[in-house]
Amino acid sequence: MDDNSIAFAAYPPMSPTPEAGYPVTLSVEYPGRLGRLSTAFRLILAIPIVVVLTALVGAEALLGNGLTTTYGIEPYFRITVPDLMAMAGLLVLPTLLMIVFRGKYPRWWFDWNLQLLRLYTRVYAYLLLLRDEYPSTDDEQGVHLHVAYPDARQLSRWQPPVKWLLALPHYLVLAVLTVLAIAATVVAWFAILITGRYPRPLFDLVVGVLRWNNRVVAYAFMLATDQYPPFRLSR
Repeated sequence: MDDNSIAFAAYPPMSPTPEAGYPVTLSVEYPGRLGRLSTAFRLILAIPIVVVLTALVGAEALLGNGLTTTYGIEPYFRITVPDLMAMAGLLVLPTLLMIVFRGKYPRWWFDWNLQLLRLYTRVYAYLLLLRDEYPSTDDEQGVHLHVAYPDARQLSRWQPPVKWLLALPHYLVLAVLTVLAIAATVVAWFAILITGRYPRPLFDLVVGVLRWNNRVVAYAFMLATDQYPPFRLSR
């Protein structure tokens, strides 16, 4: 039994395997009615979980500063190209070195990266008004992000050091899509206050942008797959 097998037994999958196709999937359950009061004060209510994330990964990672040009809209929150939250909290460099020199991706490193990415996604879903329940630090809730655990022996050893560069076209597209997602969130904020519902087309757009972003993060920084992310919002 090799090291990967032992790690797999010690850290079993925490969720079902992603559906066939691209090994990174995201789905967010569409809510029925959303609370008007919690929506109105969402930024204030989110402060505790934002403080937790800041303590976990640092303020620059949470706000998306320091690595690339900021394109975010204030005062909502700032994001860089792409949402480079992953760089400070994810085990990027150790994983890169392990894949390049040993052809391994320790399972507990993968689980840490996956759970951190899930936490970020839940928090962003909450900030973007997609869900009403307060983000959990461990439960999936209505936000389901799945990343297939890779066979590191089949991962290319030359790609990890340059994946962040290969993903450059995605950064440019995500820059535009994120501005659209934030604009959609502003429109949805008013719609929820009036009707108590998130307009479904806007909901699908915002979820699609989150899905696209997570695929790029999983490819370029989590290093979980060699499959180039698709240019699409859908699954």
